[in-house]
Amino acid sequence: MLVTFLLTLGSELRGEIFYPWKEIYIGALDAQAWAGLVLAPSPKSAFAFRVRVKRGEERADGLDLLFLVAEVGPHSPDGQYARIRFDLSLPFGKGRETPILKKPPKRSDTLTLEWSRRDERTIIGRIEAPEYITVEIVHYFPWDMSGNYRLRSDGQVQGTSGEWYYLFWTNRRGDRFRGKEKEEVLAFPSTKERVLYFVAGVDRDARILSDHLYRYKSVKIIEKFLRDEERNYLQKRVRVSGLYENVAEAITNNLFWMVLYQAGHHRFYTPAGRRWIFPSPRGGKDHWTIFEWDSFFNALELSVESVKLAKDVLKAVLQTQYPNGNIPNWRGRFSGAADRSQPPVGAYVTLKLFQKTGDTEIIQFAYPYLKKWHAFWKAPKNGHPRRDGNNDGLLEWGSDKELVSRFVPAWEKGVSGKQRAMWESGQDDLPNWDEAGFNESTGTLTMNCLDLNSLYALDAWCLAQIARTLGLRREYSAYLREYEQMKKLINDQLWDDLENFYFDRHWDGRFSRRKAASNFYPLLAGIPDEERAMKMVRHLRNPDEYWGDYVVPTISRDDPAFTDQQYWRGTIWPPTNYLVYQGLKAYGFDAVASEVAKRSVELFLRTWKHYQLCPENYDSRTGEAGGQRYQSWGPLFALIGLEEYIDFTPWEGFRFGILRPEKRGRIERLAIQGRHYELRLGKKGLELREEGRKIVETNRPAVFRHFLYSENEISFEVKSLDKLQIKVRFLVEGKYQLRIDGRIRKVFDGDSLKFELPDGEHTVLFWLLQKKGE
Repeated sequence: MLVTFLLTLGSELRGEIFYPWKEIYIGALDAQAWAGLVLAPSPKSAFAFRVRVKRGEERADGLDLLFLVAEVGPHSPDGQYARIRFDLSLPFGKGRETPILKKPPKRSDTLTLEWSRRDERTIIGRIEAPEYITVEIVHYFPWDMSGNYRLRSDGQVQGTSGEWYYLFWTNRRGDRFRGKEKEEVLAFPSTKERVLYFVAGVDRDARILSDHLYRYKSVKIIEKFLRDEERNYLQKRVRVSGLYENVAEAITNNLFWMVLYQAGHHRFYTPAGRRWIFPSPRGGKDHWTIFEWDSFFNALELSVESVKLAKDVLKAVLQTQYPNGNIPNWRGRFSGAADRSQPPVGAYVTLKLFQKTGDTEIIQFAYPYLKKWHAFWKAPKNGHPRRDGNNDGLLEWGSDKELVSRFVPAWEKGVSGKQRAMWESGQDDLPNWDEAGFNESTGTLTMNCLDLNSLYALDAWCLAQIARTLGLRREYSAYLREYEQMKKLINDQLWDDLENFYFDRHWDGRFSRRKAASNFYPLLAGIPDEERAMKMVRHLRNPDEYWGDYVVPTISRDDPAFTDQQYWRGTIWPPTNYLVYQGLKAYGFDAVASEVAKRSVELFLRTWKHYQLCPENYDSRTGEAGGQRYQSWGPLFALIGLEEYIDFTPWEGFRFGILRPEKRGRIERLAIQGRHYELRLGKKGLELREEGRKIVETNRPAVFRHFLYSENEISFEVKSLDKLQIKVRFLVEGKYQLRIDGRIRKVFDGDSLKFELPDGEHTVLFWLLQKKGE
C-alpha cells in the first residue's frame, strides 16, 4: 500500500489556532490546582495561585475541587479564554465517594473561574462564587520553586523569584489569612459581592510590571475582554454540528484543561490525568509524570486545534527515553519505569501528525528517538533479543529486573516480573495474561503476544515511510524488509485456521483461546489478506463475542472473565476502540467502522453531556462509566467521531466522507496542512470546502481516500453504495484529461467538471494538460 502525502509548499503552515507566546507559560498548569493559575517565566522561576473555598468550617482545596467540577468549559489553546465551573452544593473531602449528579447545578451553588491571557506576561480573570462561600486565594511556589510573597499596603500581592517579579491585583481587598510557609493567602467573603476580578503578571522590572498591569485594573475592561475572547474562541474553534454534534468541543475542552507545565524542561506536557502524578522519592508528589501511549494519543487529540501543543507533548514523551532506547511505561522527574516500555504506537502517531500538519520538524525531531526505541525491543540481552525470549522472531511483553528503579511507588514494591510485563502491555490485567507463564531468566512472558507483534510491525512500516520522506533510502528499505518479515511470521504463527482468528501463542505451540479487543490490531498493521480480514470482522460482528450496544469489550463476551468488568477485564477503553476503528478504516470496512464510531461517540457523549465526565473506561454491559473521572485519552471516543468526517492516515492518505450517514452533519474549520476544511454531508451527498471555496460535491454519500488536490493534478479513490454524480472544481481553468479506473474517459476545457460513476470503488485522476491562455 502506498501513502499519498498532501504536501503544502511555502512558508509556515498555520491553519490551526495560532499560539503567539514566546517564553512565558501561563495557565492551569499545576496538576494539584485545577482551580488555579501558574505563571512560569523561566525554567527556574514560577509563581502560582489557587482558589480554595470555605463553606462554614469546611474547606475544599487542590484536588478536592476535581470531584466538584460542574463544567469542563471552553479553553482556547492560546489561553486567551478559559472557563471552569464547580458545584459547591456537593460534600467536601469525599474524593471518589463524591456523588455524581446531573449537570448543570443551580447557579446559586456554582463557582465559576474564567480567565484570559492578554499578552506574554499578563492574565486577567473573574471568580463568581455562591454567597455562602468565602473564596481564599492561596499564592504559592509550585514544584519546589523558591521565592517570597508579601502583601503590599495597597492590597496587592507581590512576589519575587530569582530575577522575576510577580504582581496580583483584585478589585476589592481581601482579608489576610495565615497560610503555610512561603504562602500568602487572602480571603474574600461572597456575602455582599459574589464576583471577584483579578489581574496578574510577571516581569523582570517591578516598576514596569506595575505600570503595565495598571491598564487592566478595571472591572469593565476585564469583563469586556472576557466576553470578547469568549466570542472570538467560539468563532475560531473547530465545530461539529448535526451528526456527532459536540465531539470537537468534548475533545478540546478536556485536553486543553489537561495540559500541564513540565518543570525542568520549560514546556507543556499531558499526564494520564490530573490525579496521575506519582509520588516522589523526596516525599509528596513528583513534579510531573508522563505515560507513554497516553501521551502519544494526547498529541493526536491536541492536534485538532493546536499543532504547538501537540508537538510539545510529542517531544515530552519522546524525551523520557532512557539511554538503552526505552520510552518507558511512565517517567517522572525523579523516578520512572526503566525496566519496561509500553505499546509502540509512537511512529504511527508521529506519521499521522506529520501527514495532517505537513510540518517536517515533527518527523525530523522524532525519528532518532523512534528509531532507537524500535531497536530497544530486539536489542541483544543475555544471548537473545530483549523481548524475544525464545528467539523465534516473535516478541513477548517483559521487564528487565536489573533496571527496576531504586524508588518505585508503594504499589510497585515487590511485585513479580510477570506483573511488570503485564504493565508493559498497557493492558494491566487483561485475561490473556492469566494463562501466560513468565521466564525469569529471559524476563519475558512465555507467550508470543499478538498485540505487541502487530504494533511492532506497524512501527516498522511507519518508520519506513518516515525514513523515505527524510530521504533515508537504506533505512526505508531495511524497515520495510523487517515489516514484511514480521507480517509473514504473524500470519504463519499466530493465525489459527480452526478459529479463523489471530491469537497469542504459547512457546510450546499451543494457541491461547482468549479473544481481546487487541486481537484486531493486525488490521491496523496491514497483516491479513482480504479473506482473513473479512473473517476477523465476522468475529467482531458476532454478538456472542464482541458486538452489542456497547463496543468493543477488551475481552470477548464469551470469555469467563468478561463478567469481571474490572479494569481491562471486559470493559471498553478509548485506545483499543480507537486502534480497532483505524484498522477497520485501513481495510475499507467503512460500514462496520461507522458502527464502531457511532457506539463510541454515543457512549462518551452521554457521560460528557449529562455529567461532564471524561472517564477512563466503561462497563460493556451497561455503558456505565468507570475508573478515573478525568482521563486524558478519554476523548479518543469523540476523536473517532470527528475523524469519521475527515482524517489523514498512513494507510488511507487524506480521507473524507461517510458511506451511509444517519443524518446530516457538518464539520468546520478543521486544519489540514495549513488549510481550513469544511465538510457537509448527509443522505443527499457531501460538499467539501477548502478555505471557504467549494472543491468537491456529490449527490449521494461517498468515502474519498488518497485525495490529492493541486494545480496540476487532482486524484482520489472513491467508494459509494449508489450511482454517484461528482462535481470537482479546479484551481485553474485549462485543458484537462480525466482518467477513471486507469482509462482515459475525457479531454476537456474548463474550471470544473461534473461526471458520473457506477456504485462501488473507483480511482479518478485529473491531469492539467494546459492552462488557459498558455
